[in-house]
Amino acid sequence: MTNNRTASSSPTVGILALQGAYEAHAKILACLDVTTRLIRTPDQLFTSEAVPSIDGLIIPGGESTTMLKFLERHGFLASLASLVRTLPTFGTCAGAILLANDVQNPPQISLSALDITIERNAYGRQIDSSILTAPTKLPGGPLEMVFIRAPRITRTGPEVETLATRDDFPVLVRQGHLLAATFHPELGHDLRIHQLFLDLIHSHQIHTHATVDS
Repeated sequence: MTNNRTASSSPTVGILALQGAYEAHAKILACLDVTTRLIRTPDQLFTSEAVPSIDGLIIPGGESTTMLKFLERHGFLASLASLVRTLPTFGTCAGAILLANDVQNPPQISLSALDITIERNAYGRQIDSSILTAPTKLPGGPLEMVFIRAPRITRTGPEVETLATRDDFPVLVRQGHLLAATFHPELGHDLRIHQLFLDLIHSHQIHTHATVDS
């Protein structure tokens, strides 16, 4: 159990605030009446009892190599790798790269949590950003997608569900308590992906409390 809150209480979502559009994620969650906590040091991830201090974590976009070096230098990597094994986590763009268990073009280490292969800089390093609307499995019709030097998911494992695609490549995927997007939903106007993440957190809270109480 992550904390003393009940499964019906409002979650606290941590946002890794090292680089990228973490403030945009916070604004989206504020629109959904969710409490957020900007995470800048490893000790913010856990309580003094060594349990997670948050109910879910967002890893925003940015430059994945730079982010990875910072995480290694400041002792973040091991804590994050442990946390994402069980805590609902949502990675966007560089965050999706960090969650993947296989990173290519070029290869780099990652948190190895999400069973996908992902290519960095798949559309070129200097590609202009693009905004498109594409079909999705989420209810509510086509989904707005903002791409900025996006990676490309080239393989998904058997437990990974594809929720949206671009040119037949997955751009939004889910595996259990993990969610990843190769685009930036925080820069658009559609709240559905963040709401989906909150639904994952709620389901995880219910399951966790049921397990503890049984």
